[in-house]
Amino acid sequence: MRTLCASTLIGEFFVIGFAGLVAMKGDLSAATVWTVCGIGMLLSVLLCGMLSRPGAVQTGWALQIGLIASGFVVTEMFILGAVFAALWWASVHYGRQIDEAKARWAAHAEAQASAGPDAA
Repeated sequence: MRTLCASTLIGEFFVIGFAGLVAMKGDLSAATVWTVCGIGMLLSVLLCGMLSRPGAVQTGWALQIGLIASGFVVTEMFILGAVFAALWWASVHYGRQIDEAKARWAAHAEAQASAGPDAA
């Protein structure tokens, strides 16, 4: 799950940065745009380092909700936040399924190895 979630967060980092560049062409000041986008980018990178800690998934959800809420300042973030929340859900959901499958395969391989070469 960590790999899938980290990939999502790094993708969010870059997309938020590019969204900030696009949002600056509107009527918002550069300081406003980069405050909102910069906080989102910083939190995305920091969360990548926290993925192995307890509560990381919940913190990721808080980030996604914050990104949606940042749409009140930078309107484009409503859409991006919703897309990111969907990607976060998929990363967590499918990442857990992948982790379970990897654990089953490892247990099966360990059982075969401990049974010896004649067990095949």
